[in-house]
Amino acid sequence: MLMALANSLLPIYPDGNGAGEKFAHRLREHGLADLVRAETATLQINVGKFCNQACNHCHVEAGPKRSEIMREDVARRTMEVLASSPSITTVDITGGAPELNPNFRWLVRESKLLGRHVIDRCNLTVLLEEGQADLGRFLAAEGVEIVASLPCYTSENVNKQRGKGVFEKSIAALRQLNALGYALPGSELRLNLVYNPVGASLPPVQERLEADYKEQLRKHYGVEFHHLYTITNMPIHRFADYLQQSGKYETYMNLLVENFNAGTLPNLMCRTLVSVGWDGKLYDCDFNQMLEVGIENGSAAPHTIWDVTTFSGSAGRRIATGGHCFGCTAGAGSSCGGALA
Repeated sequence: MLMALANSLLPIYPDGNGAGEKFAHRLREHGLADLVRAETATLQINVGKFCNQACNHCHVEAGPKRSEIMREDVARRTMEVLASSPSITTVDITGGAPELNPNFRWLVRESKLLGRHVIDRCNLTVLLEEGQADLGRFLAAEGVEIVASLPCYTSENVNKQRGKGVFEKSIAALRQLNALGYALPGSELRLNLVYNPVGASLPPVQERLEADYKEQLRKHYGVEFHHLYTITNMPIHRFADYLQQSGKYETYMNLLVENFNAGTLPNLMCRTLVSVGWDGKLYDCDFNQMLEVGIENGSAAPHTIWDVTTFSGSAGRRIATGGHCFGCTAGAGSSCGGALA
């Protein structure tokens, strides 16, 4: 009984099955004692875990029943610190479905007023939710870049991973965005898609898959987009549960470890990104946030937005790492902006 309980807990810890130490050892093999930060250029804000979907691969474990939502005071303090952070050029808003947070549109407007480029991590179907009829127009009017999840260009695979009818709704949302000018010739409105594998495998070559996506979506649905980002499924929370239940956890972790690529290290998102949680805690990346691996070398008590006056000036600080970091460094690498090498 105790052994079964211990095994069930392994996926949520970065050092499960010794993978954390394996990652540190692999860095040393390549002459790197630790990963260290460059100057922060991106502020990623996770506004909560509330979502209109509950996808099988979700490392956030987001869903309609989650109650973790960023409060107004946290949102305001985040913008106060952003105003004092000259190195940050991009604000990347995620969730959950970030658009369902009551402070989402305020965060977008404030970030734009501060001269920052804004990215919305969108699941597409939220555009069709009740009360969101004007969401697309709002995003277009504010010039927000949309990074939208679409794990395949076929309905079978998308609906298997994300729920019945999600593919059809996603296509409707993409057509709506195209009609607003997103991804059309001469338009500055950026629309990028995100692919992640349905199962326990690494993503294919990003450039080739992007070409396939463009051909299939244009031919069958008349949909246009700019780029496709391939992202590796992280062995965290919901996807880790799937791996454990299907008996694939150890095999998948070995796949990530065996495909470690040192060429991904210079472009890891944790080098230039700071992640703000829905409760105001600070992390090196969104994955560390979900594992509660604090920004100070894995401290159990990470700094919060009330403990800092700027997000800039962190170059040279050690990044908290663990076994899940093999997910970002396997194969061509994986980040919020897709492949790294």
